[in-house]
Amino acid sequence: MRILKLIFTSAFLGTVGGHAALAKEGGLPQLDVTTYPTQVIWLVISFTVLFFLMSKVALPRISEVLEERQNKIDDNLAKAEELKVQAESAKDAFEKSLADARAKAQEAIREVKEAAYAEATERQKAQSDQLHAKIAESEQAIAKARDEAMSGIKDVATDVAASAVEKLIGEAPKDVAGAIDAALKDRA
Repeated sequence: MRILKLIFTSAFLGTVGGHAALAKEGGLPQLDVTTYPTQVIWLVISFTVLFFLMSKVALPRISEVLEERQNKIDDNLAKAEELKVQAESAKDAFEKSLADARAKAQEAIREVKEAAYAEATERQKAQSDQLHAKIAESEQAIAKARDEAMSGIKDVATDVAASAVEKLIGEAPKDVAGAIDAALKDRA
């Protein structure tokens, strides 16, 4: 202990004395060779104190902060991985529901097309049946009108032929109606 006290005292006094001597000379105290031992002693003391402070106070705090930071980073990475898995499952569910919705929409479109086609076919058939009925009615009306016109023509033709023959020969013909019937049969 005495040795330490002696070294400390001589180092302190030597430094102060050395600085005073150098201050008088005007040189730099750190370059004075006579003060090297005291500078080394103060260096060792300062290094020891700083080493102790750093190892017992500052470094544990720094290591705690680094450990907390690493734990927080690990937690954030774990949460990110969990959120990524959730996002992927949500994406898969969304894609599945989108595919299901598309399939349902296609099915609905197909059903609507089939119903529209069936309705159009049914309407077309009904209109076709109506048109065929009207055509048949019209053909019957035309045939009836033709028959009526033909029967009227026969009477008119008989009258005209009878009067023409009478004017030509001067007497009324006997079988004008039979001759007209024979002529009409040849045309039909």
